[in-house]
Amino acid sequence: MALSKKPVTGMKDILPEEMQIRDYVIGVIKETYGKFGFTSIETPCMENIANLTNKQGGDNEKLIFKILKRGEKLNVAEATTEEEVVDGGLRYDLTVPLVRYYSNNAAQLPSPFKALQMGNVWRADRPQRGRFRQFMQCDIDILGEPSNLAEIELILATTTTLGKLGFKGFEIRINDRQILKAMAAYSGFPEDSYDSVFITLDKMDKIGLEGVEAELLEKGFSKESVEKYLSLYRNLAEQENGVAYLAETLQGVLEPSVAEGLQEIIDSVSATKSSDFKMVFDATLVRGMSYYTGTIFEIALPGFGGSCGGGGRYDKMVGKFTGQDVPACGFSIGFERIIMLLMENGFKVPEQPKKIAYLIEKGVGGEKLCGIIAKAQNTRQDGTQVLVARMNKNKKFQKDQLTAEGYEEFEEFYKEELKR
Repeated sequence: MALSKKPVTGMKDILPEEMQIRDYVIGVIKETYGKFGFTSIETPCMENIANLTNKQGGDNEKLIFKILKRGEKLNVAEATTEEEVVDGGLRYDLTVPLVRYYSNNAAQLPSPFKALQMGNVWRADRPQRGRFRQFMQCDIDILGEPSNLAEIELILATTTTLGKLGFKGFEIRINDRQILKAMAAYSGFPEDSYDSVFITLDKMDKIGLEGVEAELLEKGFSKESVEKYLSLYRNLAEQENGVAYLAETLQGVLEPSVAEGLQEIIDSVSATKSSDFKMVFDATLVRGMSYYTGTIFEIALPGFGGSCGGGGRYDKMVGKFTGQDVPACGFSIGFERIIMLLMENGFKVPEQPKKIAYLIEKGVGGEKLCGIIAKAQNTRQDGTQVLVARMNKNKKFQKDQLTAEGYEEFEEFYKEELKR
Protein backbone atom coordinates (compact mmCIF):
# COMPACT_ATOMS: atom_id res chain seq x y z
CA MET A 1 0.00 0.00 0.00
CA ALA A 2 1.29 3.46 -0.93
CA LEU A 3 2.30 5.78 1.88
CA SER A 4 0.05 8.78 2.59
CA LYS A 5 1.08 12.05 0.93
CA LYS A 6 -1.11 14.20 3.15
CA PRO A 7 0.04 15.68 6.47
CA VAL A 8 -1.58 14.52 9.71
CA THR A 9 -5.05 16.02 10.27
CA GLY A 10 -4.84 19.52 11.71
CA MET A 11 -1.30 20.09 10.47
CA LYS A 12 -0.16 21.47 7.13
CA ASP A 13 2.67 21.70 4.65
CA ILE A 14 3.87 25.26 4.09
CA LEU A 15 4.54 26.21 0.46
CA PRO A 16 7.26 28.71 -0.57
CA GLU A 17 4.87 31.66 -1.08
CA GLU A 18 3.56 31.39 2.48
CA MET A 19 7.00 30.61 3.90
CA GLN A 20 8.34 33.84 2.43
CA ILE A 21 5.62 35.82 4.22
CA ARG A 22 6.17 33.89 7.46
CA ASP A 23 9.91 34.60 7.37
CA TYR A 24 9.25 38.28 6.74
CA VAL A 25 6.72 38.53 9.59
CA ILE A 26 9.10 36.73 11.96
CA GLY A 27 11.79 39.25 11.02
CA VAL A 28 9.49 42.22 11.70
CA ILE A 29 8.42 40.72 15.04
CA LYS A 30 11.97 40.07 16.23
CA GLU A 31 13.25 43.47 15.10
CA THR A 32 10.36 45.41 16.67
CA TYR A 33 10.31 43.50 19.95
CA GLY A 34 14.09 43.79 20.13
CA LYS A 35 13.75 47.59 20.08
CA PHE A 36 11.50 47.31 23.14
CA GLY A 37 14.23 45.37 24.99
CA PHE A 38 12.86 41.83 24.66
CA THR A 39 15.41 39.02 24.48
CA SER A 40 14.90 35.83 22.46
CA ILE A 41 14.81 32.51 24.32
CA GLU A 42 13.93 28.93 23.40
CA THR A 43 12.39 26.07 25.39
CA PRO A 44 11.86 22.37 24.52
CA CYS A 45 8.67 21.37 22.70
CA MET A 46 8.08 18.66 25.34
CA GLU A 47 7.32 19.28 29.02
CA ASN A 48 6.83 17.12 32.09
CA ILE A 49 3.19 16.01 32.09
CA ALA A 50 2.73 17.23 35.68
CA ASN A 51 3.64 20.77 34.59
CA LEU A 52 1.10 20.68 31.77
CA THR A 53 -1.75 19.32 33.92
CA ASN A 54 -1.51 21.60 36.96
CA LYS A 55 -5.01 23.08 36.48
CA GLN A 56 -3.62 26.37 35.15
CA GLY A 57 -4.28 25.95 31.43
CA GLY A 58 -8.07 25.77 31.39
CA ASP A 59 -9.62 23.71 28.60
CA ASN A 60 -6.25 23.41 26.86
CA GLU A 61 -5.29 20.74 29.39
CA LYS A 62 -7.90 18.51 27.75
CA LEU A 63 -6.12 18.91 24.40
CA ILE A 64 -2.61 17.73 25.32
CA PHE A 65 -0.76 15.35 23.02
CA LYS A 66 0.61 12.98 25.67
CA ILE A 67 3.87 11.07 25.26
CA LEU A 68 4.44 7.50 26.46
CA LYS A 69 7.37 6.55 28.61
CA ARG A 70 10.26 5.01 26.73
CA GLY A 71 12.18 1.75 26.90
CA GLU A 72 12.01 -0.29 30.10
CA LYS A 73 9.90 2.38 31.84
CA LEU A 74 6.99 1.63 29.53
CA ASN A 75 4.93 -1.38 30.58
CA VAL A 76 1.53 -1.01 28.94
CA ALA A 77 0.45 -4.57 29.71
CA GLU A 78 0.61 -4.13 33.49
CA ALA A 79 -0.47 -0.46 33.69
CA THR A 80 -3.79 0.36 35.36
CA THR A 81 -3.56 4.18 35.28
CA GLU A 82 -2.43 6.73 32.70
CA GLU A 83 0.29 8.00 35.06
CA GLU A 84 2.04 4.64 34.77
CA VAL A 85 2.57 4.98 31.02
CA VAL A 86 2.72 8.75 30.41
CA ASP A 87 5.42 11.12 31.67
CA GLY A 88 5.53 13.92 29.11
CA GLY A 89 3.47 15.95 26.68
CA LEU A 90 3.82 18.39 23.81
CA ARG A 91 3.44 21.97 25.05
CA TYR A 92 0.00 23.52 24.39
CA ASP A 93 1.26 27.09 24.83
CA LEU A 94 4.53 28.90 25.58
CA THR A 95 3.66 30.30 29.01
CA VAL A 96 4.07 27.13 31.08
CA PRO A 97 7.47 26.40 29.45
CA LEU A 98 8.55 30.02 30.00
CA VAL A 99 7.67 29.95 33.71
CA ARG A 100 9.54 26.66 34.16
CA TYR A 101 12.50 28.16 32.24
CA TYR A 102 12.48 31.28 34.43
CA SER A 103 12.17 29.25 37.63
CA ASN A 104 15.17 27.16 36.62
CA ASN A 105 17.38 30.03 35.41
CA ALA A 106 16.28 33.11 37.39
CA ALA A 107 19.69 33.54 39.04
CA GLN A 108 21.27 34.05 35.60
CA LEU A 109 18.59 36.40 34.24
CA PRO A 110 18.13 40.18 34.64
CA SER A 111 15.23 41.59 36.65
CA PRO A 112 12.82 42.45 35.25
CA PHE A 113 13.28 39.84 32.53
CA LYS A 114 11.76 40.66 29.13
CA ALA A 115 11.46 37.45 27.10
CA LEU A 116 10.55 36.85 23.45
CA GLN A 117 9.69 33.28 22.53
CA MET A 118 8.50 31.96 19.17
CA GLY A 119 7.80 28.29 18.51
CA ASN A 120 5.31 25.62 17.61
CA VAL A 121 2.73 24.37 20.10
CA TRP A 122 0.30 21.44 19.80
CA ARG A 123 -3.36 21.01 20.76
CA ALA A 124 -5.61 18.05 19.94
CA ASP A 125 -8.28 20.49 18.84
CA ARG A 126 -10.93 20.38 16.13
CA PRO A 127 -9.32 22.00 13.04
CA GLN A 128 -11.13 24.93 11.43
CA ARG A 129 -10.36 28.25 9.72
CA GLY A 130 -7.35 29.77 11.46
CA ARG A 131 -7.09 26.87 13.92
CA PHE A 132 -4.64 23.97 13.62
CA ARG A 133 -3.32 21.18 15.82
CA GLN A 134 0.25 22.38 15.28
CA PHE A 135 0.75 26.12 15.11
CA MET A 136 3.30 28.77 15.90
CA GLN A 137 2.89 31.10 18.84
CA CYS A 138 4.75 34.34 19.38
CA ASP A 139 4.93 35.52 23.01
CA ILE A 140 6.48 38.43 24.83
CA ASP A 141 6.54 38.37 28.63
CA ILE A 142 7.86 40.55 31.42
CA LEU A 143 8.72 38.80 34.69
CA GLY A 144 9.64 40.72 37.84
CA GLU A 145 7.73 43.97 37.10
CA PRO A 146 4.81 44.45 39.54
CA SER A 147 3.54 47.77 38.16
CA ASN A 148 1.31 48.34 35.14
CA LEU A 149 4.37 49.51 33.21
CA ALA A 150 4.55 45.86 32.12
CA GLU A 151 1.06 45.95 30.57
CA ILE A 152 1.75 49.31 28.87
CA GLU A 153 5.01 48.08 27.32
CA LEU A 154 3.50 44.77 26.20
CA ILE A 155 0.54 46.43 24.51
CA LEU A 156 2.66 49.11 22.83
CA ALA A 157 5.20 46.56 21.54
CA THR A 158 2.47 44.29 20.17
CA THR A 159 0.45 47.06 18.53
CA THR A 160 3.57 48.64 17.03
CA THR A 161 4.37 45.28 15.44
CA LEU A 162 0.83 44.89 14.05
CA GLY A 163 1.03 48.41 12.63
CA LYS A 164 4.29 47.61 10.84
CA LEU A 165 2.56 44.62 9.25
CA GLY A 166 -0.12 46.93 7.83
CA PHE A 167 -2.99 46.30 10.25
CA LYS A 168 -5.20 49.31 11.00
CA GLY A 169 -8.42 50.10 12.82
CA PHE A 170 -8.15 47.17 15.22
CA GLU A 171 -9.01 47.07 18.91
CA ILE A 172 -7.22 46.01 22.06
CA ARG A 173 -9.99 44.87 24.40
CA ILE A 174 -8.97 45.03 28.04
CA ASN A 175 -10.39 43.96 31.40
CA ASP A 176 -9.18 42.80 34.81
CA ARG A 177 -9.92 39.48 36.51
CA GLN A 178 -10.31 41.37 39.78
CA ILE A 179 -13.13 43.41 38.23
CA LEU A 180 -14.77 40.19 37.04
CA LYS A 181 -14.62 38.77 40.56
CA ALA A 182 -15.88 42.00 42.12
CA MET A 183 -18.89 42.04 39.77
CA ALA A 184 -19.69 38.44 40.72
CA ALA A 185 -19.28 39.19 44.44
CA TYR A 186 -21.46 42.31 44.19
CA SER A 187 -24.18 40.20 42.55
CA GLY A 188 -24.13 37.62 45.34
CA PHE A 189 -22.61 34.61 43.59
CA PRO A 190 -20.72 32.22 45.89
CA GLU A 191 -16.94 32.60 45.52
CA ASP A 192 -16.46 28.93 44.60
CA SER A 193 -18.83 29.41 41.64
CA TYR A 194 -16.96 32.28 39.95
CA ASP A 195 -15.29 30.09 37.31
CA SER A 196 -18.64 28.60 36.35
CA VAL A 197 -20.15 32.10 36.04
CA PHE A 198 -17.22 33.29 33.91
CA ILE A 199 -17.46 30.29 31.57
CA THR A 200 -21.03 31.34 30.80
CA LEU A 201 -20.13 35.05 30.59
CA ASP A 202 -17.44 34.20 28.03
CA LYS A 203 -20.22 33.16 25.63
CA MET A 204 -21.83 36.63 25.68
CA ASP A 205 -20.71 37.50 22.14
CA LYS A 206 -22.33 34.28 20.82
CA ILE A 207 -25.53 33.93 22.89
CA GLY A 208 -26.17 37.51 24.09
CA LEU A 209 -27.46 38.72 27.45
CA GLU A 210 -30.60 36.59 27.21
CA GLY A 211 -28.57 33.46 26.53
CA VAL A 212 -26.24 34.19 29.45
CA GLU A 213 -29.24 34.74 31.72
CA ALA A 214 -30.87 31.46 30.67
CA GLU A 215 -27.67 29.46 31.16
CA LEU A 216 -26.92 30.91 34.60
CA LEU A 217 -30.45 30.14 35.74
CA GLU A 218 -30.14 26.65 34.31
CA LYS A 219 -26.97 26.16 36.38
CA GLY A 220 -29.06 26.80 39.51
CA PHE A 221 -28.01 30.34 40.44
CA SER A 222 -30.62 32.50 42.13
CA LYS A 223 -32.73 34.76 39.94
CA GLU A 224 -31.86 37.73 42.17
CA SER A 225 -28.11 37.25 41.66
CA VAL A 226 -28.46 36.72 37.92
CA GLU A 227 -30.62 39.83 37.46
CA LYS A 228 -28.29 41.97 39.58
CA TYR A 229 -25.28 40.66 37.62
CA LEU A 230 -26.76 41.32 34.19
CA SER A 231 -28.01 44.75 35.21
CA LEU A 232 -24.36 45.76 35.55
CA TYR A 233 -23.77 44.88 31.92
CA ARG A 234 -26.95 46.58 30.73
CA ASN A 235 -25.96 49.77 32.56
CA LEU A 236 -22.41 49.58 31.22
CA ALA A 237 -23.69 49.89 27.66
CA GLU A 238 -24.97 53.38 28.51
CA GLN A 239 -21.76 54.63 30.15
CA GLU A 240 -19.16 56.84 28.52
CA ASN A 241 -16.50 55.50 30.91
CA GLY A 242 -17.21 51.93 31.97
CA VAL A 243 -14.18 51.69 34.29
CA ALA A 244 -15.29 54.75 36.27
CA TYR A 245 -18.86 53.45 36.46
CA LEU A 246 -17.76 50.11 37.92
CA ALA A 247 -15.29 51.77 40.31
CA GLU A 248 -18.19 53.73 41.80
CA THR A 249 -20.78 50.93 41.68
CA LEU A 250 -18.52 48.24 43.14
CA GLN A 251 -17.23 50.25 46.10
CA GLY A 252 -16.58 47.90 48.99
CA VAL A 253 -15.92 44.84 46.79
CA LEU A 254 -13.36 46.31 44.35
CA GLU A 255 -10.08 47.85 45.45
CA PRO A 256 -9.94 51.43 44.05
CA SER A 257 -6.37 50.83 42.86
CA VAL A 258 -7.57 48.15 40.40
CA ALA A 259 -9.80 50.53 38.44
CA GLU A 260 -7.22 53.31 38.70
CA GLY A 261 -4.48 51.05 37.36
CA LEU A 262 -6.63 49.82 34.48
CA GLN A 263 -7.61 53.36 33.51
CA GLU A 264 -3.95 54.40 33.61
CA ILE A 265 -3.05 51.60 31.17
CA ILE A 266 -5.82 52.66 28.76
CA ASP A 267 -4.88 56.36 28.97
CA SER A 268 -1.10 55.79 28.72
CA VAL A 269 -1.32 53.49 25.71
CA SER A 270 -3.83 55.75 23.95
CA ALA A 271 -1.59 58.79 24.48
CA THR A 272 1.65 57.17 23.25
CA LYS A 273 0.57 54.65 20.57
CA SER A 274 2.24 54.64 17.16
CA SER A 275 -0.35 52.49 15.31
CA ASP A 276 -3.99 52.94 14.28
CA PHE A 277 -6.01 51.11 16.94
CA LYS A 278 -8.35 51.75 19.83
CA MET A 279 -8.23 50.70 23.49
CA VAL A 280 -11.65 49.34 24.53
CA PHE A 281 -12.70 48.37 28.05
CA ASP A 282 -14.71 45.13 27.76
CA ALA A 283 -16.22 43.87 31.03
CA THR A 284 -17.25 40.60 29.31
CA LEU A 285 -13.64 39.67 28.47
CA VAL A 286 -12.69 36.57 30.46
CA ARG A 287 -9.75 34.76 28.78
CA GLY A 288 -9.82 31.00 29.27
CA MET A 289 -6.58 30.39 31.15
CA SER A 290 -6.99 29.85 34.89
CA TYR A 291 -3.57 31.32 35.65
CA TYR A 292 -4.56 34.96 35.00
CA THR A 293 -4.67 37.04 38.18
CA GLY A 294 -5.18 40.65 37.01
CA THR A 295 -5.23 42.56 33.73
CA ILE A 296 -6.30 40.61 30.63
CA PHE A 297 -6.44 41.75 27.00
CA GLU A 298 -7.18 40.53 23.46
CA ILE A 299 -6.63 41.68 19.88
CA ALA A 300 -9.73 42.10 17.72
CA LEU A 301 -8.94 42.63 14.02
CA PRO A 302 -11.48 43.85 11.45
CA GLY A 303 -12.69 41.02 9.23
CA PHE A 304 -11.96 38.25 11.69
CA GLY A 305 -14.58 37.03 14.14
CA GLY A 306 -12.33 35.58 16.84
CA SER A 307 -9.36 36.79 18.82
CA CYS A 308 -6.04 37.28 17.01
CA GLY A 309 -3.96 37.24 20.16
CA GLY A 310 -4.17 38.05 23.82
CA GLY A 311 -2.60 37.84 27.21
CA GLY A 312 -2.59 39.16 30.73
CA ARG A 313 -1.03 39.13 34.18
CA TYR A 314 -0.24 35.84 35.96
CA ASP A 315 1.46 36.75 39.23
CA LYS A 316 0.97 33.40 40.97
CA MET A 317 2.39 31.00 38.40
CA VAL A 318 6.13 31.16 39.16
CA GLY A 319 5.28 30.31 42.78
CA LYS A 320 3.88 26.96 41.61
CA PHE A 321 7.47 26.03 40.68
CA THR A 322 9.56 27.86 43.30
CA GLY A 323 7.23 28.50 46.25
CA GLN A 324 7.80 32.25 45.85
CA ASP A 325 5.50 34.37 43.68
CA VAL A 326 7.00 36.63 41.00
CA PRO A 327 4.93 39.26 39.14
CA ALA A 328 4.54 38.28 35.49
CA CYS A 329 2.62 39.50 32.47
CA GLY A 330 2.57 38.41 28.82
CA PHE A 331 1.07 39.03 25.38
CA SER A 332 0.79 36.47 22.57
CA ILE A 333 0.18 37.29 18.90
CA GLY A 334 -2.01 34.82 17.02
CA PHE A 335 0.75 34.21 14.48
CA GLU A 336 -1.11 31.71 12.27
CA ARG A 337 -4.22 33.89 12.07
CA ILE A 338 -2.10 36.94 11.23
CA ILE A 339 -0.44 35.02 8.40
CA MET A 340 -3.82 33.77 7.16
CA LEU A 341 -5.26 37.29 7.05
CA LEU A 342 -2.18 38.69 5.29
CA MET A 343 -2.39 36.00 2.61
CA GLU A 344 -6.14 36.43 2.15
CA ASN A 345 -5.55 40.16 1.62
CA GLY A 346 -2.88 39.54 -1.03
CA PHE A 347 0.04 40.72 1.10
CA LYS A 348 3.38 41.00 -0.72
CA VAL A 349 6.70 41.08 1.05
CA PRO A 350 8.21 44.57 0.52
CA GLU A 351 11.76 45.38 -0.54
CA GLN A 352 12.68 41.95 -1.78
CA PRO A 353 16.17 41.53 -3.26
CA LYS A 354 16.46 41.42 -7.04
CA LYS A 355 16.03 37.83 -8.25
CA ILE A 356 17.94 36.43 -11.27
CA ALA A 357 17.90 32.89 -12.61
CA TYR A 358 20.87 31.27 -14.35
CA LEU A 359 19.57 28.42 -16.52
CA ILE A 360 22.27 25.97 -17.65
CA GLU A 361 21.84 23.57 -20.54
CA LYS A 362 22.24 19.91 -19.65
CA GLY A 363 25.79 18.81 -20.45
CA VAL A 364 27.54 22.01 -19.40
CA GLY A 365 30.20 21.05 -16.88
CA GLY A 366 33.83 21.30 -15.93
CA GLU A 367 35.57 24.65 -16.21
CA LYS A 368 32.59 26.32 -17.88
CA LEU A 369 30.23 25.26 -15.08
CA CYS A 370 32.71 26.55 -12.48
CA GLY A 371 32.81 29.88 -14.31
CA ILE A 372 29.01 30.18 -14.24
CA ILE A 373 28.87 29.35 -10.52
CA ALA A 374 31.67 31.84 -9.80
CA LYS A 375 29.71 34.51 -11.68
CA ALA A 376 26.64 33.72 -9.56
CA GLN A 377 28.70 33.95 -6.37
CA ASN A 378 30.03 37.34 -7.43
CA THR A 379 26.54 38.64 -8.32
CA ARG A 380 25.22 37.57 -4.89
CA GLN A 381 27.71 39.87 -3.17
CA ASP A 382 25.52 42.94 -3.79
CA GLY A 383 22.45 41.29 -2.26
CA THR A 384 21.00 39.92 -5.50
CA GLN A 385 19.31 36.51 -5.20
CA VAL A 386 20.67 34.18 -7.86
CA LEU A 387 19.16 30.80 -8.65
CA VAL A 388 21.43 28.39 -10.56
CA ALA A 389 19.47 25.56 -12.15
CA ARG A 390 19.58 23.13 -15.06
CA MET A 391 17.43 24.08 -18.03
CA ASN A 392 14.23 22.03 -18.45
CA LYS A 393 13.04 20.71 -21.80
CA ASN A 394 10.02 22.99 -21.55
CA LYS A 395 11.97 26.16 -20.95
CA LYS A 396 8.93 28.46 -21.30
CA PHE A 397 7.02 26.63 -18.55
CA GLN A 398 10.11 26.74 -16.34
CA LYS A 399 10.45 30.51 -16.83
CA ASP A 400 6.75 31.05 -16.17
CA GLN A 401 7.08 29.22 -12.85
CA LEU A 402 10.14 31.23 -11.87
CA THR A 403 8.47 34.50 -12.88
CA ALA A 404 5.56 33.62 -10.56
CA GLU A 405 8.16 33.24 -7.79
CA GLY A 406 9.48 36.75 -8.44
CA TYR A 407 12.44 36.16 -10.75
CA GLU A 408 12.87 39.24 -12.94
CA GLU A 409 15.78 38.29 -15.20
CA PHE A 410 17.09 35.13 -16.83
CA GLU A 411 20.49 34.23 -18.20
CA GLU A 412 20.86 31.10 -20.31
CA PHE A 413 24.10 29.17 -20.64
CA TYR A 414 24.68 26.63 -23.42
CA LYS A 415 27.42 24.17 -24.26
CA GLU A 416 28.39 25.96 -27.45
CA GLU A 417 27.65 29.63 -26.80
CA LEU A 418 26.57 32.08 -24.12
CA LYS A 419 23.45 34.14 -24.69
CA ARG A 420 20.80 35.96 -22.65
